[in-house]
Parts: sequence; structure tokens; C-alpha cells
Amino acid sequence: MHKEVKTAAELEEAVKTGEALVDFWATWCGPCLMMGKIIESELEVQMPQLKVVKVNVDEAPELAAKFGVMSIPALFCYKNGVKCGEFIGVTDAKVIRSSFA
Repeated sequence: MHKEVKTAAELEEAVKTGEALVDFWATWCGPCLMMGKIIESELEVQMPQLKVVKVNVDEAPELAAKFGVMSIPALFCYKNGVKCGEFIGVTDAKVIRSSFA
């Protein structure tokens, strides 16, 4: 399940329960597009309960700044509102899944 967010309140609401992957990305970013395909074709298939929260850094620069995002794709894993993993760049689905274990 994908959800696009633009505010800190929306993001906090999206990650407060269950397992969530926050994906900071941009439309012009090649590695971000590659990561998006990995998320869709692997992670969402292997983890149907996973909430994917997309943050376009061009549309929500203040949110990216609040989270200290300096490079994209930047991925933050949350389990019941607690950050359990953080990855920068294209990351293997297996590595991301292991952060939720």
C-alpha cells in the first residue's frame, strides 16, 4: 500500500502502527526509480502488510530537511512508530526486510 505524504503530521500518522517504509525520493532521481521498482516488485510482494510512505523531496523539502535527508533515495523503516532501520541509496530488499525482524 502506497501513501504519499507532504507534512510531518501525515508521516507520523502513517508510521505509528504496523510496519512502514518511508521512501524519500524524487522523479528526476534514477536510483530512486530503481528503488521504487524493488519496493513494488519485491518488498510489497514479500511483505503485504508493509505500508510504503512516499515523500517527494521536491514537494516536501521541509520534511526532508527535518529528517536530515542529504542523499536520495533515503529509506527509513518503522515498526509501531519506532525507527528500526535507515538506508541510503539503492538497497537490497532482503536487507530492508531484515530490519523489521
